[in-house]
Amino acid sequence: MERFDTIVVGAGVSGLTAARLLARAGRRVVVLEARDRVGGRVWTERSDGVSTDLGASWIHGVDGSAVAAAADAFGMRAMEFTVGGYQADSRPIAYFGPDGRRLDGAATRAFAADLRAVDASLLGTIAESDPDASYRDVTERAIAEQGWDADRAQRVREFLEHRSEEQYGAWIGDLAAHGLDDDAIDGDEVVFPDGYDVLPTRLAGGLDVRLEHVVSRVEWSGDGVVVIAGDAGFAADTAIVTVPVGVLKSAGFQIEPPLPEPVAGALDRLEMNAFEKVFLSFPTKFWDDDVYAIRQQGPESRWWHSWYDLTALHGVPTLLTFAAGPAAEATRRWTDEQLVESVLAQLRRLYGERAIPPVRLHRTAWQDDPFARGSYAYMTVGSTTADHDELATPIAGVLHLAGEATWTDDPATVAAAMHSGHRAAERVLGRSVPISDTWAD
Repeated sequence: MERFDTIVVGAGVSGLTAARLLARAGRRVVVLEARDRVGGRVWTERSDGVSTDLGASWIHGVDGSAVAAAADAFGMRAMEFTVGGYQADSRPIAYFGPDGRRLDGAATRAFAADLRAVDASLLGTIAESDPDASYRDVTERAIAEQGWDADRAQRVREFLEHRSEEQYGAWIGDLAAHGLDDDAIDGDEVVFPDGYDVLPTRLAGGLDVRLEHVVSRVEWSGDGVVVIAGDAGFAADTAIVTVPVGVLKSAGFQIEPPLPEPVAGALDRLEMNAFEKVFLSFPTKFWDDDVYAIRQQGPESRWWHSWYDLTALHGVPTLLTFAAGPAAEATRRWTDEQLVESVLAQLRRLYGERAIPPVRLHRTAWQDDPFARGSYAYMTVGSTTADHDELATPIAGVLHLAGEATWTDDPATVAAAMHSGHRAAERVLGRSVPISDTWAD
């Protein structure tokens, strides 16, 4: 059995951040990764000169961002593409009403004002909500406070449903009232035309990363840890486990003894979402010029309500939409042909016969990925924001959990993953280290 100072389980951004900091501090570290690549849920596919980020795509706010600093240090080419937490406006968005006709400027501004009014009411409503309140509960109260007619209220209600799904891949009634509390964005958002996976690839440089090592068991005691991956065993003084919540909760990944409180309770109250990307590339661009997004309102928007124009990234006319929450679950077993037909039917409501079939479809399947079991974690009803940090509570001084779900400030992001890995490394070392050491030469 090989022995190390620290074993890191998972070669995503969190695990690689922790491993780099520990290795720089002189610790003997091994990273065990189930996949045949590093990056985890940062995954870029390259074909025909186009880089497609199937997992993480954005830095959600570059101001003061450690990820932005790392990307800059690694020379990653970035392009501004600000969508701002399912924002209502501030960037050109083409809204289409329930009748399929595009709203004029005045109607769009009025709708955005309604959304801002509800968001302002939500601040107090969420703060005063019961522990077991859902996001649906608090948004319904905030809408009722406005005194609008039924149609006006329904348009806002739909938007809030879509925001819950697009931000956390969960139906609004399943998301905790505080589920969007920490969804903060500071500064522009950027994407990477050459692929986000440059980040984990660079982070992995020089580390002892063992690919295709599927960890099935982590045993811990006051004396240290033993990690089992296939027929191999690894021992260490400490371990940092960075696998997603979906894997932590699966039968195929065992931690013995079982996780203690408050870690176990926090894990029970977090769940992996259903959230898939659908990329559609077309021979020509038929939609509006100079818009970031296309959105439709009304009953037809139940599944396909938002499309993002990615044409500027590579010069290929491309729209990105999301199958999120109930839509992701319902279309999970659909054929590509069924999916295209469904999405195209909605685009034709808005653009008529100009909406021609795509020449390329790419869809993700994170729900079926055994090493993710979803895209990222969300707070179920009864959860609080404290559950993120409590999930990372050190266990017996030898076992640490890290990853996007363990960071309270803007969870479900690459930034959360990086910061959680930094925190875990500091706890193992027993001292502070600058996060900038992660990307320093």
